[in-house]
Amino acid sequence: MSQSSPPPSGPPVDNPYAGQNPYADQPGQPPAPPQDAAQAGFPQQGAPQGAPQPGFPMAPVAPAAPVRDKLGLGLAAAVGAALVAAGVYGVIIGLTKHEIGWAAVGVGFLIGLAAGRVGGRNPILPIASLILSVASVYLGQLVGEAMIGAKEVGVGFNEVFFHHFDVVQEAWKAEADPLTFLFFAIAAYAAFSGAKKAGH
Repeated sequence: MSQSSPPPSGPPVDNPYAGQNPYADQPGQPPAPPQDAAQAGFPQQGAPQGAPQPGFPMAPVAPAAPVRDKLGLGLAAAVGAALVAAGVYGVIIGLTKHEIGWAAVGVGFLIGLAAGRVGGRNPILPIASLILSVASVYLGQLVGEAMIGAKEVGVGFNEVFFHHFDVVQEAWKAEADPLTFLFFAIAAYAAFSGAKKAGH
C-alpha cells in the first residue's frame, strides 16, 4: 500500500499570484478606482431617450405622420358623395317601389367614408356627415317618389321632379311611416361612425 503524502502547507514558492484574491479587496490595499461608463463602452445613464449613445450606432427616427385636417375638402367630398348616393338611392326606390334598409346604410357609410378619408380627423366632419346623410336619404326618397309618379302619370321624371316638386313632397308625406324615419337614423349612424373610423 502506498502512503499518501500530506498536502503542502502554505503557498508554493514559485507561484507569483499565491495569496492574492483578485475578486475581493485586500486589507490594507486601496479599492480600485471606478471606471467611467463612457470609457467602458456602456451608454451613459443621463442621456435623453432616443439620443444616440456612444458606442452604439442608431438609425434615425422617422418623424410622426402629419395629422390630416382638411375641413373644406372633407365637406366638399361629403356633399359630392351625398348627391351621388341620393341619386342611386332614389333610383333603387323608383325601380323597386320599396325603401331598402341596406341602401340607407350604404348612403350613410359612403358619405362618412368620403368625409373622413379626404378631410381627416376634424371633429366637425362626423357631424356634417350625419346631417348630409339624412338630407341624402330624404332627397333619394323624393327622387324615388318622382320616378314612381312619373311612371303612373306617363310623363318624364324631369317634369314631375322639377316642375311639380310640391306634389312630390306631398306624396312623400302621405307615404312616410316610422320605417321611413328609421332609415334616416340608420343612415345617420352609418355616416357618423364611418367618418370617425375613416378619419383615423
